[in-house]
Formats: sequence, structure tokens, C-alpha cells
Amino acid sequence: MMFSAKRRLQMIEEMSQTTYDVLIIGGGITGCGIALDAATRGMKTALIEMQDFAAGTSSRSTKLVHGGLRYLKQFEVKMVAEVGKERAIVYENGPHVTTPEWMLLPIHRGGTFGKWSTSIGLWVYDHLARVKKEERRTMLSAHETLQKEPLIKQDGLLGGGYYVEYRTDDARLTIEVIKKAVECGAHAVNYVKAESFLYDKNGRIHGVMCREQTTGKTFTIYAKKIVNAAGPWVDVLREKDGSHVGKKLRLTKGVHIVIDQAHFPLKQAVYFDTPDGRMVFAIPREGKTYVGTTDTFYEGDRAHPKMTREDRDYLLRAIHYMFPSVHLTEQQIESSWAGIRPLIYEEGKDPSEISRKDEVWQSPSGLITIAGGKLTGYRKMAETVVDLIAKQLDGAYPPCQTKHLPISGGDIGGASRWHTFLSEKVTEGLAYGFTEKEAKQLVQRYGTNADRLFALARTYDPNNVSLPLDWYVMCIYALEHEMTVTPLDFFIRRTGALFFGIHTVREIKDAVIALMQSYFHWTEEERNRYEQQVNMALHDAVIPCDEA
Repeated sequence: MMFSAKRRLQMIEEMSQTTYDVLIIGGGITGCGIALDAATRGMKTALIEMQDFAAGTSSRSTKLVHGGLRYLKQFEVKMVAEVGKERAIVYENGPHVTTPEWMLLPIHRGGTFGKWSTSIGLWVYDHLARVKKEERRTMLSAHETLQKEPLIKQDGLLGGGYYVEYRTDDARLTIEVIKKAVECGAHAVNYVKAESFLYDKNGRIHGVMCREQTTGKTFTIYAKKIVNAAGPWVDVLREKDGSHVGKKLRLTKGVHIVIDQAHFPLKQAVYFDTPDGRMVFAIPREGKTYVGTTDTFYEGDRAHPKMTREDRDYLLRAIHYMFPSVHLTEQQIESSWAGIRPLIYEEGKDPSEISRKDEVWQSPSGLITIAGGKLTGYRKMAETVVDLIAKQLDGAYPPCQTKHLPISGGDIGGASRWHTFLSEKVTEGLAYGFTEKEAKQLVQRYGTNADRLFALARTYDPNNVSLPLDWYVMCIYALEHEMTVTPLDFFIRRTGALFFGIHTVREIKDAVIALMQSYFHWTEEERNRYEQQVNMALHDAVIPCDEA
């Protein structure tokens, strides 16, 4: 119950009475990674997040733990090497949220990649990223490429490159990292906003005035070191600190659309050219195909980026260009998401050309800021930040402990055991009344924590709950063990259902809201507010904001 939604306000009370070694602002993958690293080194660690954990960029990515092939094109060799190695560590420490996925790179006459340059590029990539032997690239003929994915455009097809990427559930990866941090002693809460900073008589930052977002109450948290890992809000916090000089962020927006496999029966993940020379992914997942991403400069609402008609039409054109036999219309788009990339501004560069490198800097007050970076590199970024903190705090802290540390749900005895573990657990799940499909989904989503969800099946009474068994246990587990505060936390960040199972969300939303109302003792007014939020999110997932 350490990470229960019911204990949240009690945790806030405790945090307001404690002085920490480090306080992290921002509960995306970067902030959660820093919390885990700091806690495992024995630092008294706290983290606050203004929305829900992973609510920003960390639930709105392409959901790939990239090896960084596209950075090779920009000659960012060091980045490819580091990101490739980190990818293997992320997989090893959380095989339930990360899966190797073979990726097809079709090569067409006049396209971005030539056959020879692709072969060399992928070979260099394999070696820089230290790719396992069985996952190294192979080059395919045009015939072999079409066998892998018959929907690909045949006109001008020369062949293809076949290499491994890793697919992830970005939001669940973030949740599992913060759960592990809490298990290791960190204090973490969502829906707490950093309003202003507190300084000592020497002008050094030593605390934060916070606002709890559901009640509006304010409180303070004191810490020796404060880290700004607020993603798209990094510069907003630097302004509060009066240190918004030098490098700044440039926000770009990326949109993905989701189509049912009945309309886009993609067999194989594909990384393909678009007519304007960009590259886009099309990836099969859970009976759907999702396609993205766009890359445009963004100046709008950071908390609620949305798909526009232009974004939607751009991705539909890209699909029609590479998969000409797939006749999609906007009516067949089931869902979408839009996310913001907080990149470090580089003058005169297009969105796709701006480096994804991370950078750390410190203001005169002592505020440590980390910006930029990739999902894949979150652990290494955390190590850099915590090394800096360890150096500045007077304490004999050990070096980074996270390289071989399974995240929550990932302790299965190594990634090579994953398939054995999965089949053993699915068999156990059947004994608790789940179907094979339900048990498999629970184990894939929760890893070793699936035992807790199986145990919750004993509390299920279909006469009192109008939810199916699997959704009931997921909802209770999310409330008791994953600090789920709102229905959208559950439908987007804890399950991804709003993206990949939108019809199910429409069917069960009333039952989930009723269960949460009874759990939290919401008033009718509160219940109506949360119901409106869900209905709005369902609408925004399908209807572009400029058509609404």
C-alpha cells in the first residue's frame, strides 16, 4: 500500500515535515529515473509531479526504446553507441514492458536510404550499439521484403533492411520505474505543482512551495538539492528561479494515429520514407496498427497538445504513399495521441534536425536542470544527474546502482527467462478464473506483479461490480499500488486503453468511474467532472482540434 492513492494525502503531509537530500520536480521518465538512482544510492529522495506520472511526453512517444538509427544519419555516432547499449539494459531490467521487435526498412529508388548505404549503416549500427548476434541486421531482396510485408509499395522497390528495435509501453515503463523508486525509499506524489522556490539567506535554493491540485492546499518541501526535470515545463521553472538565460527549449509536437487491423492489416513493423523526405513508423500492436510521427514546432498548450486536421492528413498521406493498396479514410482512425518533445533550441534547424541530446546545467541558485534526451537514455541521464548531486552533497554515496536493477515487475531472473515465465504465469492465471488471453495480457503488462492482480480475483463479486474480472483487478491494483487518482490516469497511463482499446473504454467507463467514486467517496459533482474529462478525451482522440 506504499503507493496507494488513498495514502497520497498522508504522504504529502509526511513530505511537508521532512528535509530531503534531493527533490525532483517532474514525474516523466527522466524524473522517475533520477528518483530511482538517488534512492538506490541511499539519498533521502522526493518527487512531485504536477499532473499524473508520465502524463506529458512519457506517455505520448512512438513507444519504442530506440537504438537510434536515425542519429547515424546525422553522424551522432557517440549517441548511437550509448543509446544502443542502454536499450539492452532497459530490456534486461524490465522485459515485461519492453519487447524486441523486428523492423523493416524498405529501400526504394530515389528514397532517403540506398541499398549500399543502408547495409553499411545498419552494420555500423549493430556494432556501435553492440547488438546481440541473433538480432543483427540482414539485407533483403525486393521479393523477400514483400514477403515480410506485402502491403509495401512495389513500384521502385529495391529491397529492404531488417533490424531489431525494441517496442515499449512508455507510460508503464515510467510507472514501474517510480514504483521501484518508492520501494527503495523514495517519496513520490502526483498532482502536486511546484508554485515557487524558497531560498536561504545566501540566495541558494533550498525548498519549494507546492500546491496540491485536487484540494488547492499549499505546503512546502525542503531539500538540499532540487532538480528541474519538468520536460516541456523546464523553462517555466527556470523563469521562476530567475535563471532563464542561455540555452532554451524548443518544443516540437509529434502525433500518432491508431487504425484497426481490419482496415490496415500490417504484419510487420515498418520504418519508411515519406514524400517530404522524413521517416515514419507503422507498427502493429494489440490488433491495431499505429502510425507516427509528425514533427512540427509547437507553441500551444503544453498540457493538452492535440491532433490537428493537418497532422491527421499528413499521416494518412504517408500511409497512402507507402501502402498504396490500403485505402484509409479519416473515419477509420480509431484513436490518436499528440506529444511534445522538449528539445534544446538550435537556431535555423528544422524540427527533425534538432539534436535529441540531453544536457544538464546548474543555475547560480543551485537549481539543477536536465533537458532534452530520449526515453531510451533515461537511466544514463539519471546517473549523470545523481553523480553531480553526490559530488555536491557531503556524503560518501556509492556509484550508480541501477545498471543491473530490475524495475517493478521485472525481476524474473533475466530477460532470457521471459517466455518461460510468461507461459508459467498464464497457466496460474487460468486457475484464478481468467481466460488465457486475459491472463497473458495481465502478465505482459504487470510482470511479476501479476501475482497481486491474480490474488485480487478472490475479491471479485460480479453481483456488486459491473466490470469484467480482468478490468476489475486492474482498476483495484491501479488504485492500491499505482497511485491512480483519476479515471484518465487509468485509461491512458496505467492501461493505454484509450489509445489501443477505445471501444472498450466507451463500454466500461461508467463502471470504472462508479468503482472509483465508491473508493474515493466522490461527490456527484466530482464524479460528473471526471466523467466529462473522459468524454472529452474520447472526443479529442478522434476529432482534430480544429474540427471540433
